[in-house]
Amino acid sequence: MPTSTRFAVAIHVLSGIALHDGEAVRSEDLARSVNTNSTVVRRILGLLADAGITRSLMGQGGGSILSRPPEQITLLDIYRAVEDQGVFSLHRSEPNPNCSLGRHIVPVLETEFRRFSQSMEGELAGTSLRDVIRKVETRAGKPFSTQRWRAVTATGLDRSAG
Repeated sequence: MPTSTRFAVAIHVLSGIALHDGEAVRSEDLARSVNTNSTVVRRILGLLADAGITRSLMGQGGGSILSRPPEQITLLDIYRAVEDQGVFSLHRSEPNPNCSLGRHIVPVLETEFRRFSQSMEGELAGTSLRDVIRKVETRAGKPFSTQRWRAVTATGLDRSAG
């Protein structure tokens, strides 16, 4: 079954915007970091803007900025902005009502899926975009600077990588 990558790409894009400390970031620069087409990034930025997470600045030096600080944006906010609701799906067609299993499994699955989803949403709500950025910096072994990140997205090369 194919799964969506919108959530992961949205977190990546928002992390890049957050690293610019309020400066607008062009979709082309974000796309270079994600290693995707800028159209994909613009589509995701549209969903994030509709949810009030980002906003666009038009004209010279325009691009996207966060609508609120990264510590106030949770992964649940991002998830709800870019993904279809309902992590788990039931059967495409109704199970056989003449089968004892088919007749009784859907209500059980609905209850279990609701429980799983609530648990996942609780975890996502407890993690901010800032938390993710800190974890990435820890993994990288250094904090990200706006200047270094800007150079990487402009060239596609991280000259400080070791």
